[in-house]
Amino acid sequence: MNRLTAYVSGNVQKVGYRKRVIDIARAFGLKGIVENLDDGRVKIIAEGDDEKLKWFENAIEIKNTLIQVTCVEKIYAPAGGEFARFGKIVNDDETDSRLDKGIDVMNKILVAITDVNKTLVDMNSNLGGKMDNLSDKMDNLGGKMDKMDKNLGNKMDRMLQKQDELIIEVKDVGQSQNELLVEVKDINKKVDKVWEKDIVEMKNDISEVKAALRAKGII
Repeated sequence: MNRLTAYVSGNVQKVGYRKRVIDIARAFGLKGIVENLDDGRVKIIAEGDDEKLKWFENAIEIKNTLIQVTCVEKIYAPAGGEFARFGKIVNDDETDSRLDKGIDVMNKILVAITDVNKTLVDMNSNLGGKMDNLSDKMDNLGGKMDKMDKNLGNKMDRMLQKQDELIIEVKDVGQSQNELLVEVKDINKKVDKVWEKDIVEMKNDISEVKAALRAKGII
């Protein structure tokens, strides 16, 4: 059995720190006392097994919304055996156990509020990132649509140009009526082939646009 005497500095008075220390010490089966000092520190005397004292030593360095331990001065010595349990020394102007419980509840509420605020900030940050990604995807899709419009426009211009050239060719032909009819039929076949080829290309382009829209989750 050994004794740990600890002098704890930081924001440790009137924030429920002693109540937390008592709960921790009793959970480890330690005996001793905890008290506030006039200089703003908290003094802890704990007796018990060496291993449990080491666990206790780490556990009392609490940092949360209210309690902020900045330094713990530790002194080890043989146990005196004068303590029957672990409790606190209360001066006339200090809080009783009911107020300690109230402070503990308030501390838990503040910790919960802090966690909720952090979660909301993280959610807003993630949402902003997703909106940026969606905006980029829409910009990319818009670029592809512009390219498609340009390609389709060029193909339509080429088709009209070919049709005009075929019409001019018909007008310049100095042939008989029957020969002209045959030539016109050939011209129609050529026009049909041109339209068929360009329509196939247009269908392929439209299929690519639909595939891009499905990949972006738009359709």
